Amino acid sequence: MYAKLTIVGNLGRDPELRYTADGTPVCSFSVATSRRVPDGQNGYKEVPTWWRVTTWRKLAENCQRFLAKGRRVLVEAEVVKAHGYKTRDGEVAASLEITADRVVFLSSREEGSGSPSARPGARDERLGDLEEEIEGIHGVVLGGSGLPGGSGLPDDEEIPF
Repeated sequence: MYAKLTIVGNLGRDPELRYTADGTPVCSFSVATSRRVPDGQNGYKEVPTWWRVTTWRKLAENCQRFLAKGRRVLVEAEVVKAHGYKTRDGEVAASLEITADRVVFLSSREEGSGSPSARPGARDERLGDLEEEIEGIHGVVLGGSGLPGGSGLPDDEEIPF
């Protein structure tokens, strides 16, 4: 059996980078997702779910470098752990922990932080340099078109048929 979890949400805090005793980078951050549930009054309410995400090695370094609180990300993971606990109100809840094998950056640092100068869909002039700089990482920084590396389509000269 094989299970893969994919979530899309916003970072709840800045990533924290640490190193193991042998020097392996480990990055931790939290991601909030939400779902709509009936509120009992003919309407719906948003219910948040918090995920504690851990990344390792090069992906960990890139998450720490390029992510910030409020950024929207897509996280893919194979390892999921749930720990039950009681809230202050006495309700039973779960702490959800995942080890990500892929992180896709869906918004710029400025968009995530709520900067007034950020325009949704605006392409950062430094993105070209950034794409070269992060070549080989597991996650992808998206360009203004919403597809990896700008348009995400090959140049006409590169089409194999």
